[in-house]
Amino acid sequence: MKAKVKLLDLHSGRYSVFINEEEAKKAGLHPDDLVKLEAGKKSVYGSVVLSSLINVGEMGVSRDILKLHNFSEGEVVSVIPTGTPESVRYIKKKMHGEKLRKVEIEAIIKDIVDRKLRDIEISSFVTSLEINGLDMDEIAALTIAMAETGDMLDIDRKPIMDVHSIGGVPGNKTNILVVPIVAASGLTIPKTSSRAITSAAGTADVVEVFADVSFSLDEIKRIVEKIGACLVWGGALNLAPADDITIKSERALSIDPTGLMLASIMSKKYAMGSQYVLIDIPAGRGVKVESLEEARSLSRDFIELGKRLGQYVEVAVTYGGQPIGHTVGPALEAREALKALMTGQGPGSLIEKATGLAGILLEMGGVAPQGMGKKMAKEILESGKAYEKMREIIEEQGGDPNIKPEDIQVGDKTYTFAAPTSGYVTGIDNRAITGIARAAGAPEDKGAGLELYVKVGEKIKEGEPLFTVHAETEAKLDQAIVFARRAEPIRIEGMVLQRIGNI
Repeated sequence: MKAKVKLLDLHSGRYSVFINEEEAKKAGLHPDDLVKLEAGKKSVYGSVVLSSLINVGEMGVSRDILKLHNFSEGEVVSVIPTGTPESVRYIKKKMHGEKLRKVEIEAIIKDIVDRKLRDIEISSFVTSLEINGLDMDEIAALTIAMAETGDMLDIDRKPIMDVHSIGGVPGNKTNILVVPIVAASGLTIPKTSSRAITSAAGTADVVEVFADVSFSLDEIKRIVEKIGACLVWGGALNLAPADDITIKSERALSIDPTGLMLASIMSKKYAMGSQYVLIDIPAGRGVKVESLEEARSLSRDFIELGKRLGQYVEVAVTYGGQPIGHTVGPALEAREALKALMTGQGPGSLIEKATGLAGILLEMGGVAPQGMGKKMAKEILESGKAYEKMREIIEEQGGDPNIKPEDIQVGDKTYTFAAPTSGYVTGIDNRAITGIARAAGAPEDKGAGLELYVKVGEKIKEGEPLFTVHAETEAKLDQAIVFARRAEPIRIEGMVLQRIGNI
């Protein structure tokens, strides 16, 4: 059928095509059917939404579709019903636990990128990977398919270093120190980061407090070739675009399938042209990887996948038993990271992890002798060279290079939790800390989060502060307070843990 385009000033969160109910009935179209819109050489896929607000002979498109193709008001397009893509059969095959062939994986990823698969089908694919997993052949095929369906970056400065944390630890602003340290040594490190999926702040969320993080590949190439580094949001680029689509399903389902996580991380490193990649795997209670045995197994997968992609990969298994530093949430973490760069000092967990990771990269890149990388990284941090490099990054990304920690605004609605009893801090629940910060509004509300005043092993007296919650509204502060009271994020015990009487 032919129809005139009606531009709708709405975001549906999906690729929706609005059709008059009577006309849809004549064409045999039902809600959620997949249709192709064709106008000349351009085409786009969308899901049918029936609406009495659309006139006969018209076809409404949401702003979501206009991001893909710039249709104009009144333009005549063909609305063509499409059958179920062949890739759906391959998704069902994985749902039944069968191994997928390379061509089948390529078909699924191409259809995801072309928007031929609907949200429910993409969610089914993600769920099948969570339940049945992928072997290394499948992961390698998935990684390359995800990279090659997007853009690839070619930077004229070599070698190209990269670092990525699989996440899970609250307050992990480490790479905001690592990147300028490594770049200050003369190495090239174009860092693309994600926004938070299940955490209270991704690296991109924190950097956005200082500067812009959304750039085109050409802009990134210019920045990196000029100063040797960037800290940008990967989602603004067309790097492994299928990843940004599947992440929506992962976020909605609160799952992160291991094979998909490997492909997600390494496809973007592959697309960025990274030659030397350091993967940070935090291990500990309350993070994605809880045991050292599991961390070693995942490390082998990253290293093997790197070999198949022609990349040299090393893995650092790091302590993930409690938050890094004393802050959780975009603006609070930005303050803490900037202060550490300015002074060369900061919380032990932040400085030790940042210089440890940066040191490995310095050794991988050949600018530090084996075993001397961490010492060199500390010298670069303490000398102020890393801070000067960070100022360059902020300036090139459109921020104010003279910004000071005290200039960064945090949520002014606060509540402080105090120790209910005297004793020792014997545990901090990472998931609970993240939950409190998210209840307070992080990461969407940049000023939301919390400040921690204690660490595991420290002695505390009754009534002393444990942590302060920051929020931008009273309503979200109240939500965070209720969450914190239910979650018991910090455990305090005396030296006598349990008394057992005579039986």
